[in-house]
Amino acid sequence: MSILDRVVGSALATADEHDQRISAKKGVAIFGLDALSSAAYGPEAALTLLLPLGVMGSVYLGPITLVVILLLAVVFFSYRQTIDAYPGGGGSYTVAGSNLGSGFGLLAGAALMIDYILNVAVGIAAGVGAIVSAVPSLQPHMVALCIGILLLIAFLNLRGVKDTGAAFVVPTYVFVASLFALIVLGAWKVLISGGHPVPVVAPPVPVAATLAVPGLWLLLKAFASGCTAMTGVEAVSNGVGAFQQPVTARAKHSLTMIIGILMALLAGLAFLVAGYHVTATDPAGPHYQSVLSILLAAVAGRGIFYYVAMCSIALVLCLSANTSYADFPRLCRVIALDRFLPTVFSVRGRRLVYTHGVVALTIFAGLLLVGFRGVTDRLIPLFAVGAFLAFTLSQAGMVVHWRRLNRPGLALVNGVGAVATGITVCIVMVAKFVDGAWIILLLVPTLCGLMVAIRHHYHRISTAIFTTAPLTVRSKADPIVVLPIERWTRVSRKALAFAMRISDDVRVVHVAGTGAHSMLQSQWEEMVETPAHRAGVHPPTLTVVPSPYRFVLLPILHFVRQIEQQHPQGLIAVMVPELVERRWYHHILHNQRAAMLKALLFLRGTKRMMVINVPWYVE
Repeated sequence: MSILDRVVGSALATADEHDQRISAKKGVAIFGLDALSSAAYGPEAALTLLLPLGVMGSVYLGPITLVVILLLAVVFFSYRQTIDAYPGGGGSYTVAGSNLGSGFGLLAGAALMIDYILNVAVGIAAGVGAIVSAVPSLQPHMVALCIGILLLIAFLNLRGVKDTGAAFVVPTYVFVASLFALIVLGAWKVLISGGHPVPVVAPPVPVAATLAVPGLWLLLKAFASGCTAMTGVEAVSNGVGAFQQPVTARAKHSLTMIIGILMALLAGLAFLVAGYHVTATDPAGPHYQSVLSILLAAVAGRGIFYYVAMCSIALVLCLSANTSYADFPRLCRVIALDRFLPTVFSVRGRRLVYTHGVVALTIFAGLLLVGFRGVTDRLIPLFAVGAFLAFTLSQAGMVVHWRRLNRPGLALVNGVGAVATGITVCIVMVAKFVDGAWIILLLVPTLCGLMVAIRHHYHRISTAIFTTAPLTVRSKADPIVVLPIERWTRVSRKALAFAMRISDDVRVVHVAGTGAHSMLQSQWEEMVETPAHRAGVHPPTLTVVPSPYRFVLLPILHFVRQIEQQHPQGLIAVMVPELVERRWYHHILHNQRAAMLKALLFLRGTKRMMVINVPWYVE
């Protein structure tokens, strides 16, 4: 078994794809982690903006959460219909592109791609924030922790969807059970105390209020941040094809479980925040604690339950990035099939995973984590804009879809969803504009423009190489073979023998200035010309090209160009001998002129020029 098989797993045949499909419960772990984990940082994001209200900020979280839950319900019913209408995977790109036009599809696709990258960074940063809350001494190492977790998740995803789901099921359900236990215990204490529970560990003292009554602008900004709790709900509709048969029923079951759990968590946490008068702490401050850490300590103390719950929260927050890993490569595949992205994104790797999408997502998310130093609140202003833009375009596309099928009732449901998410995306964009959301306004059109340019490139190449003409069979005409040689060796002897097999016109070129030209010239008659005459064949010619400045590659290219000009109708075959070592680390001990010459000929060659590689394998 190779090292790659041991690390990533043995290669899977295409016929094994059916065995890699997942159940509805595993779908919660794979496609629901983003949505479920947002319950841990969505309310905190809203509370952070309500800090100017002091302890009263905890009271206003309830109404904000109620609006988010209502919006979540609208989106839920809309996406259930999307799953029915597009059982092959009804992502926003597909729905918007099919019903509104390719331009809107690209807009939705670009917005989702950016949002998926941000989701990875936000989820991992929030998870590391939870770890730092429990172990404050780790705060100086936040970036290193973020990158380590990112690489671990990428590795798990390279092993395949089924293995990833199996690894994530236990942490997901431990997380859900821990939060429900917290909510039930906390709510019971609030109710039996008449709304005045005594915390086991007192929450941090709230900052002094600078506002007595919140303004509309502050509430809108808090709502915009709280809407991050809705990101990820589109994941199931994007990955319908990953479920076992019947795919539609299992996908809708998984979506229902995800949304139902998320609604209950948001409502329960908002109730506890108000009951225990919990406020957010400064994420960049030395005494930062996450809201969930404060709630757990207040309700149950810092015992075993606290650390089990915090570990599950930290783990799930980090693993929430997996939703993006499940969807981003699939989205890239669909876009690549339309040739708006490099076609390599549509190719599955050894474990039936779209490997290039996984690698690209890891690189971009890693750059974000390093650039923002792993601090969640710096990333959240960029978050959710793309998701809600994709929500809106998807729902608008579904309205057109149902109207085309003359289903006005279903169109109404998606129409309500489109209006609701459209209003929300405007609020989020305006509220977060100065905090960094303007970057999304630049990135989305830029990415759309890049994808259009890629499509134009593929179209240009397709036009250039397309033909309906049959093969033209002509009488054989030998190409002119150009063979660069540094000195007489077994490598050059093999290349020259092969060159003389395919053509009677072989021209050997040697670049003077290396110190070996005089020896090669003295050997030429004995080693080449005499054996050729004895065999009754025309010997190849040897041309020594001077190079006073010790350049090697460009003189060879100029020599080939001269021959091409002298023979405007003939084919030129440049034969490149190359030494091949069995061990990769031996390769670095040799100059790379053969590889560089091939690259130069590929980049600056012509239609009549061909490159032939002749390897010599060192035993």
